[in-house]
Amino acid sequence: MTPQNTHLAWMKYYSQRGPGEVADTWVADYHLSHLIKTNQIDRAAARSFLEKHGLRDFHWRITWPEDYDIDDAYLVQRLSNVEGYTIFVHGWTGNWRIWEELPALTVLSNRRLVAFSVDHNGFGLSQFESSTPGLEQCNPPAAMNALQDWIDLLRIRRQPGETRQKVINLIGHSMGGAMLFYLNPMVWNYGEVTRFALAPALLLEDEGHRIFYTTLGLGIGILQRLPVLEVVERFIKPQVVNTLASGASDMVKEIHRQQYHDTPRGITGATFMAMGRLNNYEIAHDWHLMRVMLGHRDPLVGLTDMMDLLMKLEFPAANLHVVPGTHYMFSIGSETPLNAYQHAQNREMVVTDIIDLHNRAMHQQKKGQQFG
Repeated sequence: MTPQNTHLAWMKYYSQRGPGEVADTWVADYHLSHLIKTNQIDRAAARSFLEKHGLRDFHWRITWPEDYDIDDAYLVQRLSNVEGYTIFVHGWTGNWRIWEELPALTVLSNRRLVAFSVDHNGFGLSQFESSTPGLEQCNPPAAMNALQDWIDLLRIRRQPGETRQKVINLIGHSMGGAMLFYLNPMVWNYGEVTRFALAPALLLEDEGHRIFYTTLGLGIGILQRLPVLEVVERFIKPQVVNTLASGASDMVKEIHRQQYHDTPRGITGATFMAMGRLNNYEIAHDWHLMRVMLGHRDPLVGLTDMMDLLMKLEFPAANLHVVPGTHYMFSIGSETPLNAYQHAQNREMVVTDIIDLHNRAMHQQKKGQQFG
């Protein structure tokens, strides 16, 4: 380990590691609680992070490309001497697994990248301390603040004294895409961060969907308080899964079913309501390294209303893709052959766009900011 990457020594202290599901990739899982217990991270800072964001723990998986398994002694060097990191952020009632092969396909397309797939916002293995969090804890701006603090806690950004350029590429789906609009460009260096929002559920101009989310969130929240309404949940649960994962693979649908079952109803309900009641227009209009992809048959994000919002935000048309597909336009489902054909093409486009954004950011860093 060189002096330049000692701040990333925590990468050796995974919970488990092994071969990825895609050939020539490897994965390792991390829990913030484990890093705290083993003294591999600043304990005070880590505990402060969890307390600030009301979290019990924070979990993520790292995926990297390699033709062979490497010894732990070289792991930090392999994962730190890179051009940057792609961080995949899921949406409601999801977890890191909804991305399927996308992180692996991305790092295989540029072997100088390493992917992080996170559980966040009360789902997966990153649940809130409270089973009934406040809406201000689980809305998109709060989720973005937590992700930013986690990135800084892990010190995966380019640190003072590092000579290598490094880019942080953020890829979010649904709620994870909506939160990317609330990134504060003032805390990032020129060309340091890119954003790619897939089907972002940012409903500021969509009153119909806002009412739907608020009502559904309220209904789910009531179920926690009134167990006698179990019969109602039998109808709500299929509705949630079918709406969320329309067009997705059977694996993604099962992930959502299981995650809905495992997550306290108060968390799920609060997250839906937070989406419906969000009224925060404090969004910096900095779109140079951001792209948005929308599906034309998305039942959760109204295409026309989302386009109206992007127009109001002066989002560049060149940075927007509208593709044939559903809310999960990048997951290859089996509902119809045509759906699978469309989504397979979309997934290739997603990987291409991530790599293109990364390359543009690297070029900006090397060229430097131009004035005049």
